Amino acid sequence: MSGPYVIRGSVTLPEAELLWRFSRSSGPGGQHVNTTDSAVELRFDLAATDALPAVWKERALERLAARLTDGVVSVRASEHRSQWRNRETAAVRLAALLAEASAPPPRARRATRVPRGINERRLREKKQRGETKRGRTGRDWG
Repeated sequence: MSGPYVIRGSVTLPEAELLWRFSRSSGPGGQHVNTTDSAVELRFDLAATDALPAVWKERALERLAARLTDGVVSVRASEHRSQWRNRETAAVRLAALLAEASAPPPRARRATRVPRGINERRLREKKQRGETKRGRTGRDWG
């Protein structure tokens, strides 16, 4: 594998806690596809891990609740013909999923007033547009 997969900052996915499963990919590929196990399923026990800080773990468990099976998150990859590339893809996908799930909530938006000048300009343009349309009526023609 190409080294530790960084979730965020100095937190990485521990290689010892990753459970790999391989199976045959579906789709075309000739005779070779019938002999190689290139599809990859990567499982990570999120509920039992100590690799994530407690706050991150709590957030991730809450946000990924629909994807978890007994506290284990699972990622599949089978788009490449090579098992190695599928392993890389699955590990990167899992790291990205955990990074997104454990991210802090966005900062609350602070309500601000619309500046008076912008509101006045909007009303002025609106009035001008109305005058343009009123000028199109055929009352004074012919």
